[in-house]
Amino acid sequence: MVYHDREALSLAAARLIAEEARRAGEARDRFDLLLSGGETPGRTYQLLGEEPIRSTVPWQAVQVFWGDERYLPLDHPLSNFGMVRRLLLERVPLAEAQIHPVPYKKNPHESARKYERLLQGYFQGSPPRFDLVLLGLGEDGHTASLFPGTAVLKEQSRWVCEVYLAEQDIYRVTVTAPLVNQARTVAFLVSGSAKAAMLHQVLYGVHDPQQIPAQLISPSEGRLLWLADRDAARLLPEGNAAINEPVAIF
Repeated sequence: MVYHDREALSLAAARLIAEEARRAGEARDRFDLLLSGGETPGRTYQLLGEEPIRSTVPWQAVQVFWGDERYLPLDHPLSNFGMVRRLLLERVPLAEAQIHPVPYKKNPHESARKYERLLQGYFQGSPPRFDLVLLGLGEDGHTASLFPGTAVLKEQSRWVCEVYLAEQDIYRVTVTAPLVNQARTVAFLVSGSAKAAMLHQVLYGVHDPQQIPAQLISPSEGRLLWLADRDAARLLPEGNAAINEPVAIF
C-alpha cells in the first residue's frame, strides 16, 4: 500500500501492529513482534506509544524482539534497542520479561549464539513463527543486517548470525532470512525518494538476492506486505497501489 507521506505511512504501520496484536492476543494470548531498527520505523513506534493507539494494544500479550543490532552495548546511542526504548518501551506497560534485546557479549559470535538460544528456548523447539516482523529497506537492497554479498545470505539453518561490514568497520547481529520467512506477517516500511529505485528493483527487477537481499524475504505460510510513502513509490507502475489518505484511528 502507498501512502501520501511518511506520517501517513507511520500511522498505518502503528495501526497494523495494534491490529495484529489484538488478533494474536485473542487467538493465542501472545503476540510475538520482531522490530526493525533504522530511521523509518521511529515515528511508528512513537505513535504506537501514544493515544489513541496505545490503549488499543493488549500489552500484556506483547513480546518484543529485534531483527538486528549493531555489536554495541545496549545503552549506546546508536543501538536499535536504545532507539526503541526511548520512543516506545518507556511509554507503555511492558515488563522486563516481555522485552528481549540482542545481548551484548564478549564477541559478536557469542552475542548471535546467545540470541539464537534465547529464541530456541522461547519457541520451545518449534519453528520461530513471529506474528509480525517489521523490516526496512536500504538503498543498497539490504534488510535487517542482511547486506549484499555477505555470507549470511546463504545461511539455511541458523536463526541468528553475526556479520562484519568492512565498509562500516562494524559487526552486526542479525536474524536470517529462513527465520523471517516463518512469520505469519512480514511488513516492509519504505520511506523517501532515495529508496524509490531500490523499491522498484526489489519488486520488478531481476531476482538477484545475493545483491538485493530484500528479495530473500518471502514468507512460506504468511503474508508479505509493502507499506511505502509516495516518494518511495514514485517509480512504481501507476495503479500498483492506491494512495491512501490518513484516516481517523479507531
